[in-house]
Amino acid sequence: MDMTPPFEWSGRVDAEETGVTTRWHQHVRHVTTQSAGGVTLIGFAVDEGVRRNGGRAGAARGPVSLRHALCNLPVMGEPVVWDAGDVTCENRGLEGAQRSLGAYVAYALQRRSMPLVLGGGHEMAWGTFQGIVKVHRNASRLLVVNLDAHFDLRTAAQANSGTPFRQMHDWCVQHKQTFNYRALGISRFANTQALFDRAGQIGVRYWLDEHLQDAGGLQDAQQALAVDLADCDAVYLTVCLDVLPGAQAPGVSAPAMLGVPLAHVERLIDQVMASGRVVAADIAELCPVLDRDCITSRLAARLAARIARGAGAV
Repeated sequence: MDMTPPFEWSGRVDAEETGVTTRWHQHVRHVTTQSAGGVTLIGFAVDEGVRRNGGRAGAARGPVSLRHALCNLPVMGEPVVWDAGDVTCENRGLEGAQRSLGAYVAYALQRRSMPLVLGGGHEMAWGTFQGIVKVHRNASRLLVVNLDAHFDLRTAAQANSGTPFRQMHDWCVQHKQTFNYRALGISRFANTQALFDRAGQIGVRYWLDEHLQDAGGLQDAQQALAVDLADCDAVYLTVCLDVLPGAQAPGVSAPAMLGVPLAHVERLIDQVMASGRVVAADIAELCPVLDRDCITSRLAARLAARIARGAGAV
């Protein structure tokens, strides 16, 4: 497997400052055969699933834009961070790209490093899941936490950005395991009745965006999430940027009209990371061509750094 990252990290150097001034571009290392521990960045430079799902394409440029936004962030407790480069999609072969992502994720996990996947369309989730279950084979003890406006439980002739969690469910059924899925930020105006019905039929636990607007609603959701976290051995955290208000995250295929406030999204991420059970995480749906003043890329970088710091704090 070619693990040579194409991105060259560079940025501001505070040569005249005193004290610790390390920034991400000075901290990230390229993956080698000896890399172990810490966090491994894996880009999913693919939006074929978004195209298949009838969404607005452009997320294939997400990983490079997110890395640029990370370059000048200060290092404040992050563990060692490795960059494994990008998975790409040739000839619209989404399934091959997802298998490649799964192999990269498994490669990181086998080296005791937490994969942090940078997207890219949310079809990445099916690839990340494939990598996790290669290493953590008991999916019944794996909690999937999705911060998202959408269930992504669609049925379709071709897999796409709207099908990954239905594919996870089908895999679990095939392997006689329990599908353990918690979705936070679901919009009643972005999912059909069929999707709500399917979520109920397969036991999805979810919290609506409208119930996460104030401190009381957030506290209720965190109490429910705490029960899930206490009853699992491993956690896969996936954050779709369209869970956030469209004004804060315009650079996505489907901006949210309400969304979950950033401060509440961060509280939920912190809670999941503090469990010490997160084995993999990803940031999905960054679409730079639809962004404004790079604010979505910067927001995505903030969340990615927060997840990395959470991994370092455990």
